[in-house]
Amino acid sequence: MSLQADLQSRLVSALQVAGIDESLAVVTPATDARFGDYQTNAAMVAAKALKKNPREVAASILSNLRVEDLSEAPTVAGAGFINFKVLDAALSGALNGLRADERLGVMPVAVPKTIIIDFSSPNVAKRMHVGHIRSTILGDSLARIARYLGHCVVTDNHIGDWGTQFGKVIHGWKHLLNRDALEQAPIAELVRLYREVNAAEENDPALKETVRQELVNLQQGDPENLEIWKQAVGLSWKEFERLYGLLDITFDERLGESFYNDALAPLVDRLLGEGIAEQSEGAVCVFFRGSPELEEKPCLIRKSDGGFLYATTDLATLEYRETRWKPDAVWYVTGAPQQLHFEQVFATARRMGVTTDLRHIAFGSILGEDRKMMKTRSGENVELGGLLAEAIERALTVVAEKNPDLPKEEQEKVARIIGLGAVKYADLMQHRLTDYVFSWDKMLSFQGNTAPYLQNAYVRIRSIFRKAEAEGISTVAAPIVIADPAERALGLQILQFGEVLHTVQDDQRPNLLCLYLYELADCFHKFYEACPVLKSEGEVRLSRLTLAGVTADVLREGLSLLGIGVPERM
Repeated sequence: MSLQADLQSRLVSALQVAGIDESLAVVTPATDARFGDYQTNAAMVAAKALKKNPREVAASILSNLRVEDLSEAPTVAGAGFINFKVLDAALSGALNGLRADERLGVMPVAVPKTIIIDFSSPNVAKRMHVGHIRSTILGDSLARIARYLGHCVVTDNHIGDWGTQFGKVIHGWKHLLNRDALEQAPIAELVRLYREVNAAEENDPALKETVRQELVNLQQGDPENLEIWKQAVGLSWKEFERLYGLLDITFDERLGESFYNDALAPLVDRLLGEGIAEQSEGAVCVFFRGSPELEEKPCLIRKSDGGFLYATTDLATLEYRETRWKPDAVWYVTGAPQQLHFEQVFATARRMGVTTDLRHIAFGSILGEDRKMMKTRSGENVELGGLLAEAIERALTVVAEKNPDLPKEEQEKVARIIGLGAVKYADLMQHRLTDYVFSWDKMLSFQGNTAPYLQNAYVRIRSIFRKAEAEGISTVAAPIVIADPAERALGLQILQFGEVLHTVQDDQRPNLLCLYLYELADCFHKFYEACPVLKSEGEVRLSRLTLAGVTADVLREGLSLLGIGVPERM
């Protein structure tokens, strides 16, 4: 149990004795270290409900609170905040318990859940582009953190492998395909086919009808069209896998839209039969009469021409997931503009009897330095593969300048870790609902809240141990003894690792973990400047080495949960 959890548990007991609602027993890190290390506003909240003086309620709580072995005598400040200053001995004991724990003080959730996380979802026969970054990186990080906390996580890449674009791709494949180009750069050739057919049919109604018929033939199971479609899907997924491999991202499931195609018509018929959906001007809709938010926004599940929509597919997908996985929750990691779509889908699912916790994990956009949607100079989406390659190339330049003596192969390895980490961290450090400006200079900087800054903190710690070993100094882990204020600050920050992960999980906000790790690295640098490590002696040196080692472990583990690696040298 962490110090914070221990203080909270004892506060629960004190509130029970005082006859106060125990749910108010919330202990948080102090906002101002001058007043203590942890605090609670339980007295203030209780006083409002009891219509009493907050400081009197605080005194009543303290008279029943037993924390002598953890904290100096708690104090009451302001309008009734109760503050705790942890004893050095208690802090040392907690840190020594953490260093012996392979989970670094992170307690698994009491009740594990099965959570499906739907993210990334690129479209077949198209390149992955900058618009896929946030869903892909955010979804992967949320999956890593949820698994670390003990949940059963199913990652599902719901790829777009069925739709109107295939009529154009199939027609182009039959009449315009360049086999050599397909072998050398398959996605580029598929995109070329789509664009050429799309441009040609703009002024050719006959071609437009031909293309439409190719799609109909595909949907009806025409063998030739199905074979072309299968090849397009296979070639696309091969390219997707290359990028996912580079990003160290894997999926448990990758059932595309096509998998659910046969379920769409029966689903619509059933919703009509059950009175959940109804005919409207030839289309089929689910109306939400009486709902202030959706009264005028029905969910369209079949068009008047008989075509189905994304909502229809998402409902069929949800039914499959309910049967296949029996999840406690399904998280959809997609952009904020899809909010209405998911409100409609979730509301329809409730009508269908789905009780699973359904969440839209929304996020903002990536902007160029002109603060507009990030595009190439020609106005096209920035291709993801090229962006990642540029990140590695830019990082290689930095690494070569900082450490020219490093062998070229190791420079390239380090550059991959730094470049890809910089892209991921620049995205994850933002509140997911905000738009942010993509800046190479900022994300690759070794100053400020960036991945290179955190990776460099880890490398600095590892270099301390290498230097110690080279000088014959023992680096065997020893009991941590807290004496200096900088040691206290670093130790307290380390202990918050287990608490912050649960907060990240509750709000689906990896930026809170990023902020925690940045503050941890900052605390370490202040500790390093204030407290000599290798120049100290005896038990003090061993204690400080051990404290530094635990810091490195937390940095490495925390970055790993963001999908970011750490090099041993930079």
